[in-house]
Amino acid sequence: MRIGDFFTKVATFIVATMISGAAWAQDGITGLEAVGKPTAGGMGFQTAATELARDLQWLDGMINWIIGIISLFVTVLLIWVIVFYNRRANKEAARFTHHSTIEVIWTVAPILILIGIGSFSLPILFKQLEIPESDLTIKVTGNQWYWSYEYPDFEFEFDSYMIGTGEAGLTDAVKAELTDYGYAEDEYLLATDNAVVVPVNAVVRLQVTASDVIHSWAIPAFGVKMDGIPGRLNETWFAAEIEGVYFGQCSELCGKDHTYMPITVKVVSQDVYDAWLVRAANEFASLPTSITVASTD
Repeated sequence: MRIGDFFTKVATFIVATMISGAAWAQDGITGLEAVGKPTAGGMGFQTAATELARDLQWLDGMINWIIGIISLFVTVLLIWVIVFYNRRANKEAARFTHHSTIEVIWTVAPILILIGIGSFSLPILFKQLEIPESDLTIKVTGNQWYWSYEYPDFEFEFDSYMIGTGEAGLTDAVKAELTDYGYAEDEYLLATDNAVVVPVNAVVRLQVTASDVIHSWAIPAFGVKMDGIPGRLNETWFAAEIEGVYFGQCSELCGKDHTYMPITVKVVSQDVYDAWLVRAANEFASLPTSITVASTD
């Protein structure tokens, strides 16, 4: 081997190592705010980043109002009975077994309430399953205990593992690894080495399945939760409207390391996504891939 060829190969190896190590470890995407993230002591929902999430949060609020009104009404009735129909206030209690008017009311009223709730909840449910024309398709496969993601339009796929082993805890090595990947220490157990990356406002068709047992892909800020079932391909969609990092978890008990199956999605601008797509295709494809990014003009 000639000296020139040797140094050329060494230089190529060093560059490849740098790309796949330092720069690629952070997937070239920095400066994103963690938008969809659980907070200690939090009682409310995460920021709704999609139309689906806004619908679900509104429905939850509406149903809670109905629950609150019914609970208040029943409480008032109980207090009324306790005060005015106790043995001291009502020495001669009435004795009857039927009251047709009341029986009709307590039969018809719940029916009308349920019809009202259903008239709002069913369209929201159907909206999650009626997928509009999509800009991007991502196939998600749940495994024990990590996720695999495929971008079939661009012919590459990758696995996504939680940063750290879980059982060892937040060690100095795990802290360093979180920093290398651009995550904060409080994102331990949420962050993954390879995140799903999607462009902002793009309609993403999500195909979810599993390779072994039932898993469930869930991102609260997107209002998305879809079971991955072996031998079945379930579909849903989302269109994230706010750039940032979003976290989720496997939400179906799937074995001993179920708690160590986090989900990370980065929502970025179209330009950042296009640049990531080129790097991802060449990093994860089995063969070198050339991607032509469609013009937005």
